[in-house]
Amino acid sequence: MKKTLTLLIITSGLLFGSLGTTEAQKSKVRYADEQMAEMNYETAIAIYQEAYAKKPNYETAKKTAEAYDVLRDYDNAYDWWKTTVGYEESTPEDFAQLLRYAQLTDNLSEAQSLLESKGVGPDSIQVAELLKMQSPRKLKVAGVEGLNSSESDFDLTVDGNGNKYFVSDRGGSFVDEMPGIRIDGRNRIFSEEKQDYTGREYFTVYRQDKDGNVSEVVSNVPNTYNFSDPSYAKEAGVLFYSVTRGITKVKKNRNITVQPEIYYSKVNAEGGLEGFTPVPFNDSIGYAVMNPFVDEEAKRLYFTSDMPGGMGGYDLYYSEYDDNMSFGTPVNLGASVNTPGDESHAFRKEDKFYFSSKGGSHPTMGGMDIYQADYSATGISNVKNMGAPVNSLADDFAYREVDKEDGKTEVYLSSNRKGGMGLDDIYSVEEVYKQFLARVIDCEGVVISDSYLATLRDKTQNGNVQTQRNGKGELTAELEPDSDFGIKISKPGYFSITDEDITTKGFTGDTLKREYKLIPIPYQLPVYVDIVYYDLDKYVIREDAKPVLDKLGELMNRYKFLDLLVGSHTDSRASDEYNITLSNNRAKAVTEYMAQYNIPAERIRLEWFGEQNLINDCGNGVPCPESEHQLNRRSELVLEAFSDPSKQYEIPEELKDKDFCDPEDLFTQIQDEIAQIPTIYFDFDKSMLRSVHKKELERTAIMLKRMPNLMLYIEGHTDQRGDDEYNKGLSERRADAVKAYLTKRGIEDNRMEETWFGETKPVHDCNEVTCTPAMHQLNRRTELRVGKSQFTYSGRQKKVDVL
Repeated sequence: MKKTLTLLIITSGLLFGSLGTTEAQKSKVRYADEQMAEMNYETAIAIYQEAYAKKPNYETAKKTAEAYDVLRDYDNAYDWWKTTVGYEESTPEDFAQLLRYAQLTDNLSEAQSLLESKGVGPDSIQVAELLKMQSPRKLKVAGVEGLNSSESDFDLTVDGNGNKYFVSDRGGSFVDEMPGIRIDGRNRIFSEEKQDYTGREYFTVYRQDKDGNVSEVVSNVPNTYNFSDPSYAKEAGVLFYSVTRGITKVKKNRNITVQPEIYYSKVNAEGGLEGFTPVPFNDSIGYAVMNPFVDEEAKRLYFTSDMPGGMGGYDLYYSEYDDNMSFGTPVNLGASVNTPGDESHAFRKEDKFYFSSKGGSHPTMGGMDIYQADYSATGISNVKNMGAPVNSLADDFAYREVDKEDGKTEVYLSSNRKGGMGLDDIYSVEEVYKQFLARVIDCEGVVISDSYLATLRDKTQNGNVQTQRNGKGELTAELEPDSDFGIKISKPGYFSITDEDITTKGFTGDTLKREYKLIPIPYQLPVYVDIVYYDLDKYVIREDAKPVLDKLGELMNRYKFLDLLVGSHTDSRASDEYNITLSNNRAKAVTEYMAQYNIPAERIRLEWFGEQNLINDCGNGVPCPESEHQLNRRSELVLEAFSDPSKQYEIPEELKDKDFCDPEDLFTQIQDEIAQIPTIYFDFDKSMLRSVHKKELERTAIMLKRMPNLMLYIEGHTDQRGDDEYNKGLSERRADAVKAYLTKRGIEDNRMEETWFGETKPVHDCNEVTCTPAMHQLNRRTELRVGKSQFTYSGRQKKVDVL
């Protein structure tokens, strides 16, 4: 019984101790909540973090994140939203907050990965619009030098002479924070020193001349307190602005709220205001009329007001005016722009309309955001959030575009975003990033939109640049200014393309354009054929073979994409086993010889056949002269371009300036250099082939077998001794002799085309000069040319002329 009682006391103590700890934690959190309500944010944050350290939970983490939201401490807010979404209780709204702060702290990729690890994708949470709010253009948003102060500066306009007008409360000693929307006045009881609504110095308009000198502009409106929202009409030389006047009572009623009004004045040469005129729809006691923007082209004055009949909060209106500044009835811009929330700071440029809003039915990044819409005389549509970096989690407003004398346009906005000099700052927006546009085409000039890999590198920043495909399938990217870039484009079976000469240094245009052609790799394309011969039962390289191998070494060193295929053979005078070994040794001898040209063994592919592929069938007791045995003792040498079908080749340096979509273009280039195709010469009045020319025709036969798309054109000729008719027949017999030899070597008849010219096309015209025997010899010939009547490769066909 005593043990039981003791256990109950211990258990009870632990229970009440635990409850006591829990209650203490709740008490801390409640106290922190009270500090938040009293706007003691830093105190509240310290208490929230202390409570979380002792007992981590979702509610306290979220409250800490929200407290950092209020202070606009983006980095800490992001860290605490990361903590918050780690709990199972986290909501899609929490995910959206995480992504908002990730945008502002350059942690978007990390945040998206974090959500994906939780099984949350952009389409399944309420952040799709947020992710779309990233500007498709990369912009630089920077504070304008010479305008901003440690106080609040915003709302820029420029007159016809390039002088800038803006709003500021500089010079005061008040440090209270700005309200959520800039309202110029709304004071119930006026102070001579500061605004009762904001607790800060009154706003006034300042002017910065073209030399950078800043001076205060004085309002002529009697009893002006707040003086702001300048908008300059260049044609009329008039400045529109908002003022809040010092009205203390109306008909003995002191319980009033004074609202801002719009006035306009002429501007003199020194920038001073002359006279003042109110717009007819002001009502200083009934409602606010402020944020004027004069659209001289459309003759409209846009403004912000909470006059009766609106859609809630502050709406945007316009009033049309004539040349005498007679204003029409205000028109609400309607539901496409206005929401139950607050809209303000209208601006129009050509077919685009801009304004600021706290959200409502418009997607927002936080605070006031700037929106762009399509404009026409009949309405405004297609409203879109301009996204980061134009917008931030803070208040972003007063978007303006200013045309300069040099034809360029400067863009400005106002914001109290993190990193500014004061509570509000005026920022410039520059599209400093250059656009990159590349057309990747095939051999027919058609744009290839997919199935290739493009890697674009920023060589200055040492990182990759993201690329995309536009609607035309072209490759696009955004490039850092003053940087060097390189791109590699690859596709299986095609030459890789590398361009290291992309740079934005000194580039003054908007778009760098390139065009790249993906060319199929003609794998194992034979471009040169030759033969070396051996003595009986020998594999030593003979002296007459060395010039041939020297030529191969020279070509392989010049063209690194050429590899050598060696097919070695023997005659039939020995056993099969012996001849296999002998042919192997002959192939190896070629490799050893080529080593003096620093040709590595991996660039030489060896095959050996013994006596299997005889040129002349001299085996099995068939009698043959030694010359026919000699033709069997050989190594066939074939230079192949791009010999490895598994390798992804880049376009060789020596071919970069050439277009060889058809493989025979490459063949032609090398053939033109090495003049491989022989000319066959004959004895006087004879059509019998000489032994030396049989070796040349052997080489031609191998080339035709290796390149089955080639045609051979055979042209017979004679010297000029004999009558025309006899010589024509003789030239035909000489062409027939060449064709018959190649036919015997396995070349199809339809791949050879004969013509004969008799004595009509002499090399030396012996009717004009006295010819020597050597000159007559050059006329007694059969010329060979290769070419194609029809070529097919990779599904394409093209007519090719005789080479």
